[in-house]
Amino acid sequence: MLRFYNSLGRKKEVFRPVNKAVVNIFTCGPSVYQRAHIGNFRTFLFEDVLVRYLQYSGYRVKRGMIFTDIEDKAIAEAEKTHSEITSLTAGNIRGFLEEMKTLGMLVPDYVPKASGHVDAAVDLIERLLNKGIAYWHAGNVYFDPLRFDGFGKLYGLDMSRWPKKKRRFHKDTYPGVQWNLGDFILWHGCQGGAKNCWETKIGKGRPSWNIQDPSMICGLFDETLSIYCGGEDNLYRHHDYSIAILESVRPYPMAAYWLHCRHLYVEGHKMSKSKGNVYYTDTILAQGYSAAELRFFLIYGHYRSRLDYRSELVRASAIKLRNLRKIANDIRKRAGKEEAEESGRSEYLIKAFTAGMDNDLDIKAACDEIAAALEETMPAKLDKKEAAGIVKALRRIDGVLKVLF
Repeated sequence: MLRFYNSLGRKKEVFRPVNKAVVNIFTCGPSVYQRAHIGNFRTFLFEDVLVRYLQYSGYRVKRGMIFTDIEDKAIAEAEKTHSEITSLTAGNIRGFLEEMKTLGMLVPDYVPKASGHVDAAVDLIERLLNKGIAYWHAGNVYFDPLRFDGFGKLYGLDMSRWPKKKRRFHKDTYPGVQWNLGDFILWHGCQGGAKNCWETKIGKGRPSWNIQDPSMICGLFDETLSIYCGGEDNLYRHHDYSIAILESVRPYPMAAYWLHCRHLYVEGHKMSKSKGNVYYTDTILAQGYSAAELRFFLIYGHYRSRLDYRSELVRASAIKLRNLRKIANDIRKRAGKEEAEESGRSEYLIKAFTAGMDNDLDIKAACDEIAAALEETMPAKLDKKEAAGIVKALRRIDGVLKVLF
């Protein structure tokens, strides 16, 4: 049975979709103030494998992912580069979609831009204001977490630490992985001729980062999501903010399963633009690796385990994949155009893959078991029908991994 480690409750649970007809998933999308690096793509690739494996397992999936093109960092980057924010973010969105294609990733069913749904954010803010959960202060709108019962339940926040004195946090995001113990911003009010603002029914301004995901979900899904995904840093503040916002206006849970991917590190340090230790897709391709080899390196380690970028580890991962591809190709040549016939070998490959993947998407365990089985196979001695059966099994598996053929 398929099991996921649910961050809400911190334990593995059997997967039971909220809606048996369709598995609805929402994933935190990229902040497109700058180009996405391979550390960002590790999370998006984990989500791609998740969707593909759910489809492999017989589920119909609908996925939404937002492009964050309105936020403090995008405005600051546009000012720094003397560019218009719309052209800056549009170029990064185009580049992101191209890199998704290069890495063999599925484009989600819904990919809204925050800038295109300001009215949806305003509608949600109005509902929170009417409930007395949000309030105006100095031209901005803030959310009071103390008005939401169970705030911080995803992270497991100790609310006894909450300060007695009122505190407000004005920025969209803050550096580091710490909690801001106070009220968080929902709406940035704009004064005079401020740029990157919208005229709305609550005045001139722009929605904060915190309100954008919940407002998109309100418009796309009218039930509890089966799965919500993101990077591990979203366990601090962001996802609990989203839960508090959405569950304040809808009388049911935001999501049943919460899955979080650990970051990619570079020789022991988190990969980040601020640290200057960033690698991009074309950086790796320029070193002579293929897109499939980069994809394999980023998905091969378990998504909840830290992955460290080191040149020797990338090389070892590439060699492992090249060996797998050679054996698979040799078996394919042996099969020729023969019709597939199931055998103990082909059935074993499927069972080994399913056993690993059903255990919280343990791609490494699944791939290692498949590799061990293939290495014991002598393609030249295979019956052609059996070889065709093995190829059929491998193609089905590769519909999830997208690295073998």
